[in-house]
Amino acid sequence: MSIQLNKKDSKRRKFILEGDLWQVVLSISMPLAIYNGFNHLFSFLDTMMAAHIGSEVVSAISYLVQIKTMIMAIGAGLAIGGGIIIARYYGADDIRNAKKCANTLVFLTIGISLILLAVLLPFTKQILRLANTPEELIAVGSGYFTVEIIMIISIFINNVYIAIEKAKGNTKSILHLNLMVLAVKLALTALFVYVLNYGITMMAMATLIAHLMLTVFAMTHMLRPDNVFRISFKDVDLSLKFIWPILVLALPIFFERFTFSFGKVIVNSMSAFYGSMVVGALGVSNNIGGVIISIGNGFQEGEASIISQNLGNENFERAVNVFKKTLIVSLVLGGMGLLLTTVFMDQIIRVFARGDLAFAEEITNVFKYERWAVVTMTVSSAVMGLLYGFGYTKLSLVINFMRLFALRIPTLYLFQTFTNLGSESVGIAMLVSNGLIGVTSVIIGFVIIEKMKKEGRYHKIVTTH
Repeated sequence: MSIQLNKKDSKRRKFILEGDLWQVVLSISMPLAIYNGFNHLFSFLDTMMAAHIGSEVVSAISYLVQIKTMIMAIGAGLAIGGGIIIARYYGADDIRNAKKCANTLVFLTIGISLILLAVLLPFTKQILRLANTPEELIAVGSGYFTVEIIMIISIFINNVYIAIEKAKGNTKSILHLNLMVLAVKLALTALFVYVLNYGITMMAMATLIAHLMLTVFAMTHMLRPDNVFRISFKDVDLSLKFIWPILVLALPIFFERFTFSFGKVIVNSMSAFYGSMVVGALGVSNNIGGVIISIGNGFQEGEASIISQNLGNENFERAVNVFKKTLIVSLVLGGMGLLLTTVFMDQIIRVFARGDLAFAEEITNVFKYERWAVVTMTVSSAVMGLLYGFGYTKLSLVINFMRLFALRIPTLYLFQTFTNLGSESVGIAMLVSNGLIGVTSVIIGFVIIEKMKKEGRYHKIVTTH
């Protein structure tokens, strides 16, 4: 028996597959871009509140975030890989298999997150030492990191829910829900830091409470009878034949994000060679440039979903044109970002330094170089959307592996070993790696398109059962 979409979902699906492509790209991707931009702006405020406690807290959060991201890469890989498969089935109008995939994804995610929680929670300090975290940052941030580990199950479930809604093109609701999470998180953090004078651990508690609110909403929505992807144990299929396509896409994304964050941990550790303040300066610099890059990543996420639905509908040319239009948007974003951060660089840095002239100098030493790669990184995000949508997740793994382990870490090592540039070496290493990988990504993207055109096919992921 076939499963019918409701009128709203059916209309949105037809729009993605047949509507004016500029309107599709902007209307589907813009809510994700807006959320990502706000998310990064709110992280600015988070950093400012952390700076209110002390500069060592900023450095601790900058270091611990990368370790947390390594762990969260598992859930991110499952969510992105599963979301691509769901979108393929959805575009092919195979709603039954799309529902089975969604239910299987939820089941896998909850199971894996519970296992991770049981394995990691007793060993938080050991994990931090294994990641070569400076002892002074462990002393400041071990409680914060423990709460972040507890947050795993909530974030994993939220990621999967968002991936399922994204696969349907329902990005406006994602925007509204995530803005609610950000607002609650910001309000609670401000209360804990400025009013109650709590420390770094309660900043993590504010984040946990905000994410739990979204988890409750997500589970309630996924259990509703009128939800086409309603959670049901009878729709869970753990056979290798069914979960293999998800794993084929998810595992490279997991390794990509894990190794990238692991590489960032190495970079943070190398940056600590110049003092723990430089680790915080690098984190601030990443956040400043990351506002524009995160907006580009929002377009990347929408792009991957639109491409996946159109490939499910066997419309190769339209899928390729989604990439080309997203690439144009990314170029505009990158150019605007470079202009704004160049003009207002001193003012932005002063906000984060909060009168600490030494900290301001370290931020400047990194960011005056890193800002130049904003354009190449937004362009690279458009290529990543193309690779995700077409299923070339192994290639995206290779690109990001090269970015850190072939370009950034060796460059930083050479500057540390053979020059006396000091903390400026960190900024130059960021510029070299982000700049070169952006150019490389664009070349790879167009080579892949030409290759598929010559072969007269696309990388089809949807399978029949």
